[in-house]
Amino acid sequence: MASQFLPSTKYSDCLTVVGISICTAIICEAISYLLIYRTNSYKSLKSSIDKSSKKLETLKTQDSINKNKTKKKDRVETSLKDASRDLSLFKFKSGAVVALVLFMVFGLLNSLFDGKAVAKIPFVPIKLVQKMSHRNLPGDDMTDCSMAFLYLLCSVSIRTNLQKFLGFSPPRGAPSMGLFPMPDQKTS
Repeated sequence: MASQFLPSTKYSDCLTVVGISICTAIICEAISYLLIYRTNSYKSLKSSIDKSSKKLETLKTQDSINKNKTKKKDRVETSLKDASRDLSLFKFKSGAVVALVLFMVFGLLNSLFDGKAVAKIPFVPIKLVQKMSHRNLPGDDMTDCSMAFLYLLCSVSIRTNLQKFLGFSPPRGAPSMGLFPMPDQKTS
């Protein structure tokens, strides 16, 4: 099975999953670079967001608030939100390709480590986490860690840190547009 990748050691399965997660993160960031980060439209959107966020910070720090400054601040906030939305839509095409790669790698790992504990957790996780950490494992030892849980933790942490290291993290002042964006306070 997975021990063919590494010599038979106590940690070979765990190291295999972590190594594959690192390789997958590098491949996903290379795909994102080719499809997004090297294009002129991404660079112009990112510089627009950076400029708008700096301008908004300076407007917020000024003490004297009059009607003209409030209108200007509202315009800058609107342009910042629009640029962030455009950037999110621009990243969507790469996200689909990256998701396909991640699903393929997860399927491969799932077939290699089906029903096999790859690591030991040094504590018993809470019930909510136990469903994922002990997924598809035989036995009642809740400190056994499944491949899915380890791969999820590694993928999230490694890819996020790799993006920061390479300078591909979202612009500093960009508002979060996650699944549930905050409603605009002015329209409510």
